[in-house]
Amino acid sequence: MFLDDHDDRAWKAATVADRLGLETDAVSSIRSRLKERVLVRHKRPYWAITDDKERLQDAYQLHRYHERADEQYGAERLEELRPDEMEDVQ
Repeated sequence: MFLDDHDDRAWKAATVADRLGLETDAVSSIRSRLKERVLVRHKRPYWAITDDKERLQDAYQLHRYHERADEQYGAERLEELRPDEMEDVQ
C-alpha cells in the first residue's frame, strides 16, 4: 500500500522500512513476494508499484476477500495445524 500511495516515485527498501517502522529484511521479504506476483517494478536499487492497474486492482480484491473471510471465520493459524492429528480424506 505504501508504494501504491506513493506511486509518483521509486523507493529503496531501507527507506520504505524506515518510513513504515519495519526491519529492512521484512520489507525485502514482502518485496520479493510482490515481485513474484508482478506487482512491483525494480530497477536496482529502486522499487515502485506496477503500472498494471488491472493486476493491482485484482490483488487488492483478493486481499479484501481474505480479510473478510478472516473476519467471518477467524484467521487461519497454520502453525497450530498438526497433520498427524488430521483425519485422512479419501
